[in-house]
Amino acid sequence: MVRRIVTVVGARPQFIKAAAVSRVLKRSGSLEETLVHTGQHFDENMSDVFFSELGIGSPAYNLEISGGTHGAMTGRMLERLEAILLAQKPDAVLVYGDTNSTLAGALAAVKLHIPAVHVEAGLRSFNRAMPEEINRVVVDHVSSLLLCPTEVSVANLKRENIESGVSWVGDVMYDSTLYISQAATRTSTIVERLGLTDKQFGLCTLHRAENTNDATRFARILDYVAEHSRSLPLVFPVHPRVGERVTAWARNLPQVKVIDPVGYIDIHRLLAGASTVLTDSGGLQKEAYFHRVPCVTIRDETEWVETVAAGWNRLWTVSDFRPRHEISEYGDGHAAEKIVDRIESYLGSGR
Repeated sequence: MVRRIVTVVGARPQFIKAAAVSRVLKRSGSLEETLVHTGQHFDENMSDVFFSELGIGSPAYNLEISGGTHGAMTGRMLERLEAILLAQKPDAVLVYGDTNSTLAGALAAVKLHIPAVHVEAGLRSFNRAMPEEINRVVVDHVSSLLLCPTEVSVANLKRENIESGVSWVGDVMYDSTLYISQAATRTSTIVERLGLTDKQFGLCTLHRAENTNDATRFARILDYVAEHSRSLPLVFPVHPRVGERVTAWARNLPQVKVIDPVGYIDIHRLLAGASTVLTDSGGLQKEAYFHRVPCVTIRDETEWVETVAAGWNRLWTVSDFRPRHEISEYGDGHAAEKIVDRIESYLGSGR
């Protein structure tokens, strides 16, 4: 019997994770996927280019929901997703990460008594002021199948008395990095176009509301980035939320090159060529490690604690890295296969 899966995505890290899993789902003889894009990231450089470069194919539904407060956005998504699920009648709903799209997808599912499957379950920053942290906690507590990228995330769930349906599968973003890295080296010309030299520049990204919505904090962060640019040229792909402010700030900083958001192939080429990364992105912290590039995380905590423990990442409030070693728990690049196997087993067992 073929089981039907509805996958809900909305932001570029989710497109990356979903691409790896969708490639495996297509080979499955027992699962059929319908892809729903909420529209949370709607800019062409934040959305469309990722679908084309990762070979995902156009989503069956694009809800075009973006902007507004967290509550308003999530509520609109929940209403639209509920209608889709009622029409599709899936056997499970698959969600990724920690965005409003993740929360809306999981809530829409469980309110209709459809099992929610959470990929990247169990991550915790332990900062409830972050909307992403609230989303993670709620989604984990309503999901039936919790697929964890690390042993730490499994332990986090156990502390919250969540043990049923929990599995360590490795990090699906590592799958995607392995898939795209050769293509990035072979086809991307962004380093040459920007007049850069490998290992003689840094990569910077900023987008999180906790950093950008507080004018005083954001100014302090930009001062920190400017100080780094004195010793190392920085490439700064700007998120639409902060584009105007960053562009104005960078006019007097010749060592900072502000560019539009870039696609997945180009970001991996920049990562491969960078000597350091400055970011508040959860995904980029790990991708920096996958390329073995040191990362400074511009946040007061991180959910990817193993990157800090292994010396490849540090918070901007810390002066130096810990002694460096490799990280084994992200897996072997076959997390997507393990994810699909767990879903097949769960649905095939009659739950």
